[in-house]
Amino acid sequence: MGVDSEVIDAMQHAADDTAVGCGCGVPTDARHAVAVDADAKARNLTRLRRIEGQVRGLQKMIDDDRYCADILTQVASVQEALRSVGRELLRNHLKHCATQAMRTGGEAGDAMVDELVELMHRHAR
Repeated sequence: MGVDSEVIDAMQHAADDTAVGCGCGVPTDARHAVAVDADAKARNLTRLRRIEGQVRGLQKMIDDDRYCADILTQVASVQEALRSVGRELLRNHLKHCATQAMRTGGEAGDAMVDELVELMHRHAR
């Protein structure tokens, strides 16, 4: 599913001058986040750093031959932490990027609806 340059331009021009990237990994030459709360971005980066530490802890637990049930408990904790970051990113995407694209309407709105359906399909449990 591609997004043509007209749609991209419409979404970019709708952006707030103070907007910062959401960090969702979309190539910067393709699309930009319309807006993101700087506090939310900082919280997500903090969470991801904590998750990184948890994953290193898991590696050490395995290396130290720790009890499997304890390792699995920590794996579940990491998975929930990642879901939390995902919820925050989705919340921002819906509040800002998706809302703006749908208000713009036309191809931008249609492309956003398709993107949201794909995101929900891909990330449904």
